[in-house]
Amino acid sequence: MYDYLIVGSGLFGAVFAYEAAAKGKKCLVIDKRPHIGGNIYTENVEGINIHKYGAHIFHTSDKAVWNYVNQFAEFNNYVNSPVAVYKDELYNLPFNMNTFSKMWGIKTPAEAKAKIAEQIAELNIGEPRNLEEQALKLVGTDIYEKLVKGYTEKQWGRPCNELPAFIIKRLPLRFRYDNNYFNDHYQGIPIGGYTQIVEKMLVNAEVKLNTDYFEFIKENSDIAAKTVFTGAVDEFFEFKFGALEYRSMRFEAEILDEENYQGNAVVNYTAADVPFTRIIEHKHFEFGEQPKTVISREYSTEWKPGIEPYYPVNNEKNNTLYKKYEELAAERKDVVFGGRLGLYRYLDMDKVIALAVEMANKELC
Repeated sequence: MYDYLIVGSGLFGAVFAYEAAAKGKKCLVIDKRPHIGGNIYTENVEGINIHKYGAHIFHTSDKAVWNYVNQFAEFNNYVNSPVAVYKDELYNLPFNMNTFSKMWGIKTPAEAKAKIAEQIAELNIGEPRNLEEQALKLVGTDIYEKLVKGYTEKQWGRPCNELPAFIIKRLPLRFRYDNNYFNDHYQGIPIGGYTQIVEKMLVNAEVKLNTDYFEFIKENSDIAAKTVFTGAVDEFFEFKFGALEYRSMRFEAEILDEENYQGNAVVNYTAADVPFTRIIEHKHFEFGEQPKTVISREYSTEWKPGIEPYYPVNNEKNNTLYKKYEELAAERKDVVFGGRLGLYRYLDMDKVIALAVEMANKELC
């Protein structure tokens, strides 16, 4: 009945469907959620576009990708400049001269570099044995204790001295007064939210929501010539080699009867005794002036079967296990695997688009 059954209406599946339809292919897109868009789904609440599954800030240095996504929405000039709260202290992120000035009362890059070098030298760390030692060797004691340790332990659900060093390969230190988190040439938020982008990409595809692939395929095994699968690759192969590990997220949204709650879209809470990792105030992504505001608290949680996997745990153990699934996937000429779960790696939105276009071109040539 269809050329492609596309499992998942997130960014990868939507881009593939758009490219396939442009080549005259007939696509059926299914999604187990009650809406399209995957994790970039936005819904309007109190006139504010809510990032339902966490903050999504589009940024890229790939001009082709930037031009591609601008076909589907107009982007504003939002610049991601998060702040961090540690107890009763407030710091700018990423680590830059504003951060260092607030932390140590210094003014010049030379002073900041000297302070960090002094702290690193006092620690006398050789080859880092874990994430804690790796971070301390990169940024010294103060930045680690106030801005890295608690936040990282909440993210991973484990003490930093029990996490592998390679998780933090680098911690960028910016010795200028610059709060722009990203260095990319292009950055912004789609005016009107992300859902419209996916709607336009899927305009020529048939879409079925509230549809679980594994149940659906039992009754519809011959529905398409090929499948594009963006779900978890280990689940697709019935956990033949065991389950891959993920971190998950929980979100608590709240409508507040006030115009401005925190004055910034993204505020990280880095102290270990605060249970959530950050608070998102959604209206600030689009410079909103609505009379009310909506905030979301984000909690990083341990993943268990049955809950949504968000971030692959790309340590040595899981990467080795994934290689086995990758070999199985390569043997399946009737299935294209894509997205963060299908490829078992974290992907920024621009990388998802580039990969989806690349795979579609390879398939449809």
